[in-house]
Amino acid sequence: MGFERSGSLELWALVAAAAWRKLRGRLRLGPVYRWRFTGRTPERILIAPPDLRLADPQIAHEIYHCRFPFAGSLVDTRGASPFEIEAASRQWKAALHGFGWLRHMNAAGTDLAAANARALAADWMALHGRRIDGIAWDAGITARRIIAWLQHSGIVLQGADYPFYRAFLRALAIQIRYLRTLAPEMADGEDRLRARIALAFAALSLPSAPAARRNAARQLSVELDRQILPDGGHVSRNPEAVLELLADLLPLRHTYFNQAEPPPEALIGAVERMLPALRFFRHQDGTLARFNGMGATSHDRIAAILHHDDTGGAPLLNASHSGYQRLSMGGVTVIADTGPPPPAELSHQAQAGCLSFELSSGRSHFVVNCGIDAYGAEDFRPLARSTAAHSTATLNDTSSARFALSHGFGDLIGTPLIDGPRHVPCQRLDSDGIQGFVARHDGYAARFGLYHEREVALSAGGEVLEGVDRIFRKGGEVARPGRDLAAVRFHLHPDITLFENSRHGLVLAGPDDQRWEFSCEELAPQVEDSLFFAGIAGPRRSRQIVFAYHASEHPEIHWRFLRL
Repeated sequence: MGFERSGSLELWALVAAAAWRKLRGRLRLGPVYRWRFTGRTPERILIAPPDLRLADPQIAHEIYHCRFPFAGSLVDTRGASPFEIEAASRQWKAALHGFGWLRHMNAAGTDLAAANARALAADWMALHGRRIDGIAWDAGITARRIIAWLQHSGIVLQGADYPFYRAFLRALAIQIRYLRTLAPEMADGEDRLRARIALAFAALSLPSAPAARRNAARQLSVELDRQILPDGGHVSRNPEAVLELLADLLPLRHTYFNQAEPPPEALIGAVERMLPALRFFRHQDGTLARFNGMGATSHDRIAAILHHDDTGGAPLLNASHSGYQRLSMGGVTVIADTGPPPPAELSHQAQAGCLSFELSSGRSHFVVNCGIDAYGAEDFRPLARSTAAHSTATLNDTSSARFALSHGFGDLIGTPLIDGPRHVPCQRLDSDGIQGFVARHDGYAARFGLYHEREVALSAGGEVLEGVDRIFRKGGEVARPGRDLAAVRFHLHPDITLFENSRHGLVLAGPDDQRWEFSCEELAPQVEDSLFFAGIAGPRRSRQIVFAYHASEHPEIHWRFLRL
């Protein structure tokens, strides 16, 4: 009962905070008329910042033929303006209005691509530039559009006549003033930081007073200091946030140097912390571990960012501020979630995967979390975020955290994670030839009076991974019978083939001929079906190893992965 009341109070606190923030934003904006943000039109764009995101000229070809492949969907407008399409998903519309696709036009570099980019920009200005309303003027999307327009202004303005040139700069200036007004009332998180990045880009790329550049740098520094943790992780605990923000922060740092402006110390420090953090989350095949909103990743995309990493050295092993641990030796990598969930207002992508881990060996993934399908059906999101979709323990078929699937407030607060673990103490257990940790969480304490503790050690040059899962009451007492059903899961990557070896053993074979034997001292493992949501082409069928037992009968279970 206390658990339910706590969750309700947290949910209503979020609703109240979001409503108050929205009201403050409306008061700050006043009547949202375009003329409120008119003013002096810049004479020119001084510099076009670089774009580190991968580009594909073939996509420019598709767009020319009215086929728009955004956010996992291909929409054929059949000659109609894409900005008038209503049936597309919100994610597709967000990608369209964010204009990140201009990089593909830029990569094509032809007069035809320039004319098409210019025509689409003119189309947007005609349909949405005169009316501040709808998804096109969402603050986060506006920030992305400002960055894209600045970065790819060269292709948009290539061959443009003077009236279009002035109209483009006028529309850009209006968006910058609008974002500057709205940024202080944006919800906490990645979009708010990106808004400050966009405004810093604008101050450098357009003629501006020194005071304006200093103010943009100061506001950016405040947000960087608040959102980028001392170990380089993001406060949302989502590895993808580190990747996406670096894709904007590295060009911003480059633009400061190109303009002979000293970059803010906070920017330099954030980038130098985030690059090793990105390497921390990377498996040896170049993809990122699937925690707290991380889905499919292209290793080329990550490599394009890490190409600018001159920090050198091996990745961190203990990201204590972000709440993760890394074990690495002999070509084997284990990455584990050993932290509490992020604050509720930053938890819209967070998952109930406390004490879960992923195991990769060479370029093959063996044990994984299910991840998310970023562009898939929303109905699958709660399942992908549940504890059962992670390689950890669940109690009584219940997740270690709840998600606020709020009725009537979804547009206001989304689906934050509430009532998750509050305390997740973690201790490294490194010694000669061994890397390990022991951590526990209290996500089940309020409901069932039980705690989950996991101890993991990688040894023998990466040949052996051993673990212990313990379920107990406060003070280490054995669980009482009743409401003590535990299930420990190890989700396998879809590319892994499974063979039975003995009563307590299984053999896992990877596509590169690597083999691992899995065994448990106390229980015989069961093999069940699973879903891997984070496939490049969408969800894939997979398998999972499961132990289902009563914690009162088995206070702890010992398991081992042995490389054959």
